[in-house]
Amino acid sequence: MADTMNHIERDVASLQDKPVDRLTTYPLAMGVARRCVGDGTMTYREWASDPKKFAAGFIAGQKYFDHDWAIGLMDLSVMAGDLGAHVRMDEQNTPFVDQAIVHDPEDYEKLRVPDIKKGRSHVLVEGTGMFVEALGSQVITAAFLEGPLLALTQTASAEKVFMDMVNAKSAVHAALKTMTDYDVEMVKAFSALKGKPAGFVWDYLWGNYSCLGDQQYEEFEGKYARGLNELVGKEGMANCIHNCADLPHLETQVRAWKPAIYSMAYYPLIPGSPSAKEVIGKGYADNSLIAGTIDPQLFVRGTVEKMEQTTMKLIQEVKTAMCAKGLHSRYCISSGCEVPPSVTTKLDNIKKCVDTVKQYGQIKC
Repeated sequence: MADTMNHIERDVASLQDKPVDRLTTYPLAMGVARRCVGDGTMTYREWASDPKKFAAGFIAGQKYFDHDWAIGLMDLSVMAGDLGAHVRMDEQNTPFVDQAIVHDPEDYEKLRVPDIKKGRSHVLVEGTGMFVEALGSQVITAAFLEGPLLALTQTASAEKVFMDMVNAKSAVHAALKTMTDYDVEMVKAFSALKGKPAGFVWDYLWGNYSCLGDQQYEEFEGKYARGLNELVGKEGMANCIHNCADLPHLETQVRAWKPAIYSMAYYPLIPGSPSAKEVIGKGYADNSLIAGTIDPQLFVRGTVEKMEQTTMKLIQEVKTAMCAKGLHSRYCISSGCEVPPSVTTKLDNIKKCVDTVKQYGQIKC
């Protein structure tokens, strides 16, 4: 069916749970969108190291895929790399930290906020401003950044940080304070852009019952995250959260923090991992637009036919659950995490997901 609303009209209505022509959709195609630029040969290294090329990926990806949103994720090693950790940056795959810089408790207290006008922090901020200026009249845009605890585990390794939560608690908190200060500077830098994003997405990955209980999560992220969430609002951006954990802290991250958008994953083989139906049915979509939960690997390994079937199944699950709750539109058909940016990802699968929502995403309760 032909769309009768433009992207921004549909986005705004969905955020307010008003009737829409169809559900919104945004497979999280960030790094992979660089392959839509020019002859398709731009490497990940090039894309993640130059603000103009970073922006060009989102602009070309929007033209090709016709998403309903644009969210400026680069990767999760940006902050760690600028703090001094060694980042392995392959030509075509997601960069990752292969040499941490925290080896003993004293190292946590040596961490200092870097100059965000340099390094990949600068690339991320400036590149986001560029694609927002280009796309902000077409879709709702958002910046993307790691939360304090995620940034610290990238810098020091998750295993070490979790052990030191017990063995060197005060040192971990000193580092988390530094990470929070870093995040504050970045939020203000995004807010000061001429191309100011409408929203701001935090990756609060460790709100996960597989790793941390409620008390630990509150101590080591919650008390820092609440201030950051409030800062985003004060800076005139909508606060949003991405968490691709298997057992997310929904009561805290959705019910208590009330983000405008909550992006999540689903792990059907893990008991207790919440499905779209369960999240909607338990009222988490009453105040936040929920996004997810297609397996990102399907975009690499699946056929176009399988992608269409999977997308249609999720659409039906969402529509049934939303109608049962009396909701109209507060769901975005999306991947549960970033579509892998490798050259093996099938661009046709991303396009098929979007086109399937356009064809079958109408809600009539």
